[in-house]
Amino acid sequence: MPESLRWFVLAAAVLAADRISKLAVLQALAPGERLELTGFFNLVLVFNKGAAFSFLAGAGGWQMGFFAAVALVAAVVISVLLVRQPGRRLLCTGLALILGGALGNLWDRLRLGGVVDFLDFHAGGWHWPAFNLADSGITAGAAILILESFLRPRADRHEKRP
Repeated sequence: MPESLRWFVLAAAVLAADRISKLAVLQALAPGERLELTGFFNLVLVFNKGAAFSFLAGAGGWQMGFFAAVALVAAVVISVLLVRQPGRRLLCTGLALILGGALGNLWDRLRLGGVVDFLDFHAGGWHWPAFNLADSGITAGAAILILESFLRPRADRHEKRP
């Protein structure tokens, strides 16, 4: 079994968790419907045609293809990095989380024309924009990559790669 396989398994687990959660929400809620679970958390079904925080959501339709293309390019680049550097555990963990999240949101864009968002946190009249497990994987992966960049020895950060 190639050493990099475990990172693709992690990405597949993020993708699977994202798909299962979105299917459950799609079956349980109608678009725009809100289910209050606590005083600070709701489930709500929204379709985001833009990027994070609905960036470019009202851009007229071209953004769906653009964001799908960005996700595909990112998936290819991340896959190459996972194959080339499978021993860098922290780096690969972050990349695998991002890969799984990117593929989860790409699936929605291609099948539904927008990303299914449903996690709605709020407090004191302020709402965080709704998001999903794929977004959580991407965010956690990015945080891990930032952490990894600080933890790597300085000499490693400046070594030349072929």
